[in-house]
Amino acid sequence: MIHIEILCIGKIRENYLKEAISEYCKRLSKYCVLTITELSDEKLPTKLNAASIEEVKQKECSSILAHIKKDSYVIALDLKGKSFSSEEFSSKLQLLSHTTSHITFLIGGTLGMTKEVLQHSKECICFSKMTFPHTLIRVFLLEQLFRAFKIAHGENYHH
Repeated sequence: MIHIEILCIGKIRENYLKEAISEYCKRLSKYCVLTITELSDEKLPTKLNAASIEEVKQKECSSILAHIKKDSYVIALDLKGKSFSSEEFSSKLQLLSHTTSHITFLIGGTLGMTKEVLQHSKECICFSKMTFPHTLIRVFLLEQLFRAFKIAHGENYHH
């Protein structure tokens, strides 16, 4: 069974998001071993400028890099990443499961991720060109993972 790890910046505070995450974790347990690691987010200064933005991203991304498992296939969620249909994403996961036993998805903080983290990733994917809160993207990712496994197993869900 494939191990999927989600490394993400920040804790979920909203109960409705916690409930959705919990539900998808339960559903995904049939298809994979799932680990979600929440890493501390940095307090944003009251006045953001280029230097302070880079400093916050650097601190958060250092934490991300420190938690990536050595043999994992790393996929960053990034606005400049490749878009997939649900069927394409399912096929991608199926192909990866033949070559790796561990996939790590990276979700940055409010300000995104550094070039270093993006370059460390094997690829970047994007769910939408629209901007969403990074906490909500966690739910999107879990839902798409669940949908991908259902598609791969020929189970009815994606219609």
